[in-house]
Amino acid sequence: MKTTHLVLASAIAAIVALPAAAQKAAETEKCYGVVKAGQNDCQTATSSCAGTSKKDGQKDAWIAVPKGTCAKIVGGATTASK
Repeated sequence: MKTTHLVLASAIAAIVALPAAAQKAAETEKCYGVVKAGQNDCQTATSSCAGTSKKDGQKDAWIAVPKGTCAKIVGGATTASK
């Protein structure tokens, strides 16, 4: 009986959290070229995982920032460059 309650509670928690996660994603943008080595949020053209960028300011490595912020960062771009 406890397992059933745990599964049900987990499912409800996931459903409640989903809209908040989607809204947060909509309020951010990818900012390329401003990441310190090893601090990128996701894969790049030359690496397959987050945290694997090889050098500071790598042009294809990105981090998520609040919308409109990337344009204010020196070297930041909303698209990857080669």
